[in-house]
Amino acid sequence: MARIFGDDTAEKAGRLTLNPIPHIDMLGSIILPAILILTHSQVVLGWAKPVPVNAYNLHNPKKDMIWVSLAGIVTNLVLALVFSLISHVTTNVLLYNICFYGVLYNIILAVFNLIPIPPLDGSRVVSGLLPPRQAYEYSKVEPYGILVIFLLLYLGMFDFIFKGLSPLFKLLLG
Repeated sequence: MARIFGDDTAEKAGRLTLNPIPHIDMLGSIILPAILILTHSQVVLGWAKPVPVNAYNLHNPKKDMIWVSLAGIVTNLVLALVFSLISHVTTNVLLYNICFYGVLYNIILAVFNLIPIPPLDGSRVVSGLLPPRQAYEYSKVEPYGILVIFLLLYLGMFDFIFKGLSPLFKLLLG
């Protein structure tokens, strides 16, 4: 999406690829999830390297960043729909299970990334909608955002979101 709006930073960095290797973040994709799983944590969280975007290269940085931020969320929703459609036509149990988790994780990722806590995409959308001064003040939260997210996850504050998604999963996989 950034490339459509004038920024070729990700392309130059070799990050416009379906190959997962360039997107792996050693801490966020491997070490932290492994530690959380091995310690039987009630919260398992991970991340990939963020796709680099230089807002100064965009035609209309404030407006275009909203669309760039929504692109990943829309991709998750489209993937969930594709997995759902495949799950409805397959008779293969393994493929159905793969599709089940494809729907589950893509919906969770889409909804989670909409939460307006920096550095999640929802915060970029909110920032793009705010007047410049308020957007600047809002951006000051970003250095603490990941800590806030971990704390809220640990305290179970997002459980209501994921429990609320249950009817959507039933619809897509029913």
